[in-house]
Amino acid sequence: MKNKIVIIPLILLCSLQFSAKNSLSAEKPVVRFGINLRYNPMALYKRYQPLMEYLTQNTPYRFELKPSRDYREAVKDLVEGRAQISSLGDGAFVEAILFYGAVPLVKPLNKEGKPFYRCAIIVPRNSSLNSVRNLRGKSFAFGSHHSTTGNLVPRYMLAAGGVGLRDLSLFVTLRNHNAVTKAILKGQYDAGAVKDVFAEKYQDYGLRVLAYSPPIPSVPLVVRRDAPKAFTKAVSDALLKLDPRNPAHRRIMEEWDEEYRYGFAPASISEYAEIFRMFRSVPHGCATGCHR
Repeated sequence: MKNKIVIIPLILLCSLQFSAKNSLSAEKPVVRFGINLRYNPMALYKRYQPLMEYLTQNTPYRFELKPSRDYREAVKDLVEGRAQISSLGDGAFVEAILFYGAVPLVKPLNKEGKPFYRCAIIVPRNSSLNSVRNLRGKSFAFGSHHSTTGNLVPRYMLAAGGVGLRDLSLFVTLRNHNAVTKAILKGQYDAGAVKDVFAEKYQDYGLRVLAYSPPIPSVPLVVRRDAPKAFTKAVSDALLKLDPRNPAHRRIMEEWDEEYRYGFAPASISEYAEIFRMFRSVPHGCATGCHR
């Protein structure tokens, strides 16, 4: 009975502290952070909620996740104002910028401290394939039509290796990088294309990288074109001050999604000119007509 008397006040105290913290956050204007459902809802929350809490603590705004079912809905949420800042994935951000005037804000650094990432063509570890040219007559899993590293860039990589889509025995378009990764691990297709972080994460589980693309400027967080300057400055300042060489900052970011746990650099539209050119190219990519 004595133990219960001690425990109840402790629970009440924790509840009061939690409520006080939430009350302070609730006084801030709400900002919705758009993101497509690239993981299951529980994993998505686990990976991105710590980032929301950091931004809430370090800006004059309260950040809330605004998940969407897919890339297209995520773009629509940003365009129609249901989200004010978004992580759109490595293809949808191109659409948002080219078609709707979205503005890149900051871009994540990789674990080497560089603002780049790559497309990886992956195969099962025990595959006999050893070059892109070997993919003639094989089956291939692309990512979403709205993905740069899952769909657009690998088409160029295949073409550079002398492999056209008609040279494949079969090709499919899957929902996202996770779906491609799992399909290759299960041996459902001979090869597939994913963002490098997915390839590296699952190498120990039975994947092998057949080929990497040249470096691609990392996918930026984007805001609406009418985003207030005070808002964009507050968010940029909060993210750009993080230094992965600082142990305290590394601890802050260690639970964030792999894409965002190494810090950020400023982003500008001009850095993505080559991706825009590829996106508009009819022979290898879907071009604008396919994406609208």
